[in-house]
Amino acid sequence: MELILKYFPNLTEKQIEQFTALEALYMDWNSKINVISRKDIEELYLRHVLHSLGIAKVMSFADGSSILDVGTGGGFPGVPLAILFPECQFHLVDSINKKLKVINAVSEAIELTNVKTTHSRVEAIDEKFDFIVSRAVTKMPEFTTWVKGKIAKTHKNELKNGILYLKGGDLTEELKQYKTVKAFLLSDYFEEPFFETKKVIHLPIKFKS
Repeated sequence: MELILKYFPNLTEKQIEQFTALEALYMDWNSKINVISRKDIEELYLRHVLHSLGIAKVMSFADGSSILDVGTGGGFPGVPLAILFPECQFHLVDSINKKLKVINAVSEAIELTNVKTTHSRVEAIDEKFDFIVSRAVTKMPEFTTWVKGKIAKTHKNELKNGILYLKGGDLTEELKQYKTVKAFLLSDYFEEPFFETKKVIHLPIKFKS
């Protein structure tokens, strides 16, 4: 938890309580339903919570923004972002229902009221969002086909509406077809070695290839 406060020192008391509660809740649920690997659960705040919040270093969502988290798994990046941005609405989607059960239980336990979950493939979601977030569920060209038509055209944030994607490694080949893509290095914001190759990829709604 010290790790979160190191980079986000201005949290409210409620947010601190919510972030602090995540460890015990995920430890408990992970013993029943394996949503996070054993290695990762021991470094929950580094590998999952802070990694998710890397998006917040790139984009501070305006109040009233709507965000879709695709392939959310155990609730990342959606749950940490929902704690940080209580005035925004988060829709977390996954094709594995048991993972959403964990998210719903965690959200209820920490009184997180701005999270909605849906057991579905993202193609079946018939809504529009300011941003679509995800953690490396597939390569970007495939991901863009999944979420086509789901991004709202009216902008209310500093960055143009679009995709904010957490990925690592060399993405030159994967992203070369996109003229308007921008990669933000998480090592510019976080000093831990884990973030050395991690990035947030922003692809605006009108991406040109």
